Amino acid sequence: MMNNRTLYKPFLERHRLTEAYLEQAEQRFAPLIDAVLAQLAVEAKNAPKQALVIGINGCQGSGKSTLADYICTTLVLAHNIETISVSLDDYYLTKSERLVLAGQVHPLLSTRGVPGTHDVSLAVKQLSKLVEQSTEQVQLPRFDKSRDDRDEENPQIVELPIQVIILEGWCLGAEPQTLEKLATPINALESEHDSSGEWRQFVNQSLTHYAELFALVDCWAMLKAPSFDCVYQWRLEQEQKMAAHLGVDFKSRDLSEHPDIMSSKELQHFIHHYQRITEHGLNTLPQKMHHLYELDQQRKIIRYSQPMAMK
Repeated sequence: MMNNRTLYKPFLERHRLTEAYLEQAEQRFAPLIDAVLAQLAVEAKNAPKQALVIGINGCQGSGKSTLADYICTTLVLAHNIETISVSLDDYYLTKSERLVLAGQVHPLLSTRGVPGTHDVSLAVKQLSKLVEQSTEQVQLPRFDKSRDDRDEENPQIVELPIQVIILEGWCLGAEPQTLEKLATPINALESEHDSSGEWRQFVNQSLTHYAELFALVDCWAMLKAPSFDCVYQWRLEQEQKMAAHLGVDFKSRDLSEHPDIMSSKELQHFIHHYQRITEHGLNTLPQKMHHLYELDQQRKIIRYSQPMAMK
């Protein structure tokens, strides 16, 4: 087992984890990986062959990208299954595109994150190519959060064929709310900057266009936070890690070259953009998951269940 674990060293270094994570992951995520392997065995009997899509939902900072990378690493190393991980975040509109949207619809749309600020048509087009194995290579976008813009010079190049696609995103699988639910602001951001409800109505309507993307998912998993209250601390840790990775002193705010690394106050304002859909998802999505991992405030898994059976 230890010899196998040495292969995970790059994974552990990427996420600044110890081997203790592997011990827990081997136990916690074995049912999910076993289900994927079983589904691949079923799919192998069908023609033409298509890639299997695993969708991972979880609020900001819940560990989606870490889980996606762990599954991807395990399938490749332990099972020799060609797997890629794709983040919905990489499909954010460019900064200039969001500024245009902000001018045409509502100023809050200059901030990345909410439905309506992703290039959904591009995501559907590219993910469909990956699923259908209809080409030899697909070039996927990358988004640089430290610059709050798309990294046009370093796209992700995917060589086909592949067998598994892991798609992760904070609003993955979310459904629109009723107009009645939208009527009342839920935080200061909505009260002070969207008193008319125009922004949240646009976001809610935009979410209907994500259904085609979500329909590509074959197997759903969720990292369920105990409440939205955890998001600030979890997201703050992400911001601090990003600063450290870039060699930036987060506490002294020496961010002249990286102005889009947010301070604690800026982060508090930022996450309010996500609160409505996050809370809606915490209430409505768990029963629609094939694999549900319930977390405590320290992101430890305290309960696992399979609310919905695989078809």
